[in-house]
Amino acid sequence: MLAYLAKRLVMMVPMLIGITIITFVVIHLAPGSPVDAITEMNPKASAEARENLKRIYGLDKPLHVQYVDWVRRLAVMDLGTSFTDGRQVLRKILDALPITILINVLSMFLILMVSVPIGIISATKQYSLFDKATTVFVFVGFAMPTFWLALLLMIFFGVYLGWLPISGLQSMHADQLSFWGLFWDRAQHLILPIFVSSFGGLAGYSRYMRSSMLEVVRQDYIRTARAKGLSENRVIYKHALRNALMSTITILGLAIPGLIGGSAIFEQIFAIPGMGKLFLESTWSRDFPVVMGILVIGALLTLIGNMIADIGYALVDPRIRVEGGE
Repeated sequence: MLAYLAKRLVMMVPMLIGITIITFVVIHLAPGSPVDAITEMNPKASAEARENLKRIYGLDKPLHVQYVDWVRRLAVMDLGTSFTDGRQVLRKILDALPITILINVLSMFLILMVSVPIGIISATKQYSLFDKATTVFVFVGFAMPTFWLALLLMIFFGVYLGWLPISGLQSMHADQLSFWGLFWDRAQHLILPIFVSSFGGLAGYSRYMRSSMLEVVRQDYIRTARAKGLSENRVIYKHALRNALMSTITILGLAIPGLIGGSAIFEQIFAIPGMGKLFLESTWSRDFPVVMGILVIGALLTLIGNMIADIGYALVDPRIRVEGGE
C-alpha cells in the first residue's frame, strides 16, 4: 500500500507543474490587465502612471520571467501580494478557505448519506413507485439552475415565512449570543447554502449509484451468492455494494476540485465570504496573484481528489493496490 501511495505522489509533481504553466499563460492572455482595472475609471491616470504600475506589479517583464519569479515565491509558500488591497494572497485565501471547506464537506456528507441509500433502493426495486419518483427527482435536480433554486428558497423561507436568514454567516447581534446561541445562529445561516450546494449532487449521485448497482446485481457471483441461500440483505450490502461503490468513488474524487468552482454561485448569492466569492471578485478586478493562488489550490485539490479515488479503489479492491505497487 505504501508503494502504491508513493507512486501516486511522485506522479503528482509533473502534473502540478504542467497545470501551473497552462493556467499562468491563460490568465495573462485574457483581455485586460490589473492596471486597466485600476486606471480605467480614473481619467487623470496618465500613460506614465500606467507604466509605473506595471513596473510595480512586475507586469513589464516577459511572461516566462514572471512565471519563474512566481514559482520561486511559491517554493517558499509565498503566493504574492494582492493588487487590490495589498494583503498577502495566502492570508486572504486562508481567511476564506475554512468556510468553503465546511459548507462543501457538509454538503458532500449529506449527498452520500442520502444518495447512496436512494440508489440502492432504486436498483433493488427497479420500476417501483419509489424508483419512478426518484427518477423524476433526478430530472428536476439536473434541470434546475442553482441560482434560481437559491432565489426561490430565499424568497420562500427567508422573506415569506421568515424562518431562515438569507445572507451572511451570522446575525448582527451574534456577539451578544451564548456559545450555543451562536452555534444555532450560524447553523441557521448555513441551512440554505448547504441545501442548494447538495441538491444537484443528490440527484446525480443517486443515479450513478442506481446504475452501478443494477450492473453489479446482474453479475454471476451475485446469482451464486443467492443460490447459496444467503439473505438478500447480505447479498446486497456485503457482496454487491462494495463493487458498486467503485463508480461512486470515481465521481467523488473528481468532485473535490469542484468545491471552489461550485461554491462561487451560492456564495455570491448568499453573501458568504468564501473561496468562490473571493475568486469571482478577484477575476472581475483582474487580481492575478489571487486568481493564480486559487487556481493552484484548485489544481492541487484535483490531484488530491484523484489520489483519494485511487486510495478508495485500493481499499475496495485489494487487487488494485497489489498491481499498483508492482
